[in-house]
Amino acid sequence: MRQRHKVLALLGVLSMLTFLDRLAIAVAGPGIQADLHIQPRNWGWILSAYVLANGLFEMPSGAMGDRHGQRGELTRIVTWWSAFTALTAVCKGFWQLVVVRFLFGVGAAGAYPNSAGVIARWFPAGERARSQGIVWAASRLGGALAPLLIVPIEACFGWRSVFWVLGAAGFAWAAIWYAWFRNRPEEHRAMTAAELEEIGGAARAGGLERVPWARLLRLRALWFIVAAYGCYGCASWFYFSWFPTWLVHSAGFSLNGVLLTSLPFLVGLAANLAGGVLGDRMSARWGAKNALRAIPGVCLALTAAVLAAMALFHGKVAAVALSSLGFGMMDLMLPSAWAMCLAIGGRFSGSATGMMNTAGQAGGFIGAVLFGYIVEATGNYNLPLWLIAAMVLISAALFTRIDSTRGLDEAPANP
Repeated sequence: MRQRHKVLALLGVLSMLTFLDRLAIAVAGPGIQADLHIQPRNWGWILSAYVLANGLFEMPSGAMGDRHGQRGELTRIVTWWSAFTALTAVCKGFWQLVVVRFLFGVGAAGAYPNSAGVIARWFPAGERARSQGIVWAASRLGGALAPLLIVPIEACFGWRSVFWVLGAAGFAWAAIWYAWFRNRPEEHRAMTAAELEEIGGAARAGGLERVPWARLLRLRALWFIVAAYGCYGCASWFYFSWFPTWLVHSAGFSLNGVLLTSLPFLVGLAANLAGGVLGDRMSARWGAKNALRAIPGVCLALTAAVLAAMALFHGKVAAVALSSLGFGMMDLMLPSAWAMCLAIGGRFSGSATGMMNTAGQAGGFIGAVLFGYIVEATGNYNLPLWLIAAMVLISAALFTRIDSTRGLDEAPANP
């Protein structure tokens, strides 16, 4: 087994844990709300506290990984977020939950930008969409496992025990990562000359340097992907925050029916694996510029239509089928979107993807807060879906304008 594939396996476990910890509060949400008497508007702020903090610290964390290496940065990230995951268990009211979830988001910020930085350094260009697909598929496995693990633990031991268990798992991953991983492929004791040759320019370009922010911020393609991902984030965070509550209040499921929130994530798992292969193959056939803009454009346009259908058709079967289809269509484009940002950011992919993911968190924050206010004002859990569908349609249009071949490595240093 090649060393870079072991790295990818560790990143996959990280991604799975990220989503288990991220979705724990959403899955346990109905029980927490009932236990602590939290209203929908305030619950929206609790869900969004993580998103806000995560967005604010994505860029600094991604840049720190580019500058100092992802070994220490990912160790810090997972240790921090695991501590605040565990501390969620001691919260007794609205303000405590807001503060702890905000600090959880501060720590978790940069997990995916730093994972992207590892992929940019450890994998050749022809394997990057596939590698991103595996990382994101693992996140969806975490999302699928979240209700299957959390609901039984909550039923047997209460919602607080969920966060103790997840915190312990994160501490274990951080210890293994720091002991085994190295920032550069050539620094790893088990790395062979043959594999270094396979990795090629990715390893040679992997020196740790100061981030050239002025050059990054002049990239038109980077600003387009930032805007597109921000609009997309509004939809993705509906699934990560309000979706279990939406199933209960809109589609009429019981609390045990929250187990069905696994289905969209299982579809997303398959879609990410397929999307990674699709992105690499279409890039080889059509060129990266055409392939990586077409896949998100088509997938997100179809997602917008599905979200609109979710607002119109309210039966239980329709809710499960349409929500799974919509999430799967979004995830089919995700490896291509991240491969696009890797191409734009070049050897500073951690910083570039940090900018992109910051925008996604900002869109998620706005969407989650507005969802709560719209529900509070109207009592209608389907009305916010129209806003989310519109944002996804805008995202589709923006992705079709991005030229990933005009990235940092191709741009002149002194234009």
